[in-house]
Amino acid sequence: MTTLLLEVPVAGGIAAAGAGLAAIGAGIGIGRIGGSAVESIARQPEALNDIRSNMILAAALVEGAAFFAMVIALMVVLAK
Repeated sequence: MTTLLLEVPVAGGIAAAGAGLAAIGAGIGIGRIGGSAVESIARQPEALNDIRSNMILAAALVEGAAFFAMVIALMVVLAK
């Protein structure tokens, strides 16, 4: 009984840390994508539309991966 009570907060804390790391990773990734896109547009303004569409696609993929990680982390909490 004591072991079960100790495991639930630990699993919840680990899941919360995992969700937080996923959010931080997504923020860093999208920041780098945006910064690189701005630099690319500054170098080649005629490629604006291609760069913008690739930037949006890459940002969506990063957000999707982060959302998936957060959902899995929350499922760990709810499974206990």
